[in-house]
Amino acid sequence: MVSDSVAGMSTAFADDWPVAADRQGRLFVISGPSGVGKGTVVRRVLELDSTLYYSVSAKTRAPRPGEVNGREYWFVSEEQFDGMIDRGELLEYASMFGHRSGTPARPVELQRIQGIDVLLEIDVQGARQIRERVPDAVLIFLEPPSQEELIRRLKARGTEHGADLERRLQRVDAEMAEAERFDHRVVNDEVDRAALEVMAILERYGHTA
Repeated sequence: MVSDSVAGMSTAFADDWPVAADRQGRLFVISGPSGVGKGTVVRRVLELDSTLYYSVSAKTRAPRPGEVNGREYWFVSEEQFDGMIDRGELLEYASMFGHRSGTPARPVELQRIQGIDVLLEIDVQGARQIRERVPDAVLIFLEPPSQEELIRRLKARGTEHGADLERRLQRVDAEMAEAERFDHRVVNDEVDRAALEVMAILERYGHTA
């Protein structure tokens, strides 16, 4: 079940702010259609570069097998999520496939003010909000080699079935169409190659490992 506690998030909303660094950290956003492999590519990028701060999103769905609260996501209740919205604690949020997901703003702000670059993995709805709220954010769209391959991956991963899978399949065209809004597009044909291409994009904006 979804955790009834967000105690682990308390440090993310601390009142004490650090002294600002000479360079503000950059926010890098990786997004793309459901099933394209965003999480896999992001994990590989983080393995290649430990200096990046990975922003953990809050989700109202239950954890999938192997997911750990505070690592993949903060798993919160609908009521807790409502409270975060009311208090203005979310940088972006969206409803998707029967649950809601959002980015806690304070940890992102704390890292950036210290000059640390932040990596955020979100869906295309959230990416649109980031574009409006954080104009200097760099948006990277992760796309599959083909739409047929994306559908194959969605079916093969086995995390959704029946109506849930059908809803995701119906969203493929709309999600793929969002690519034009992004600064960069990376094809996830092979994880290591895609991760290295993401790293090269980060370096263009002054990120150094």
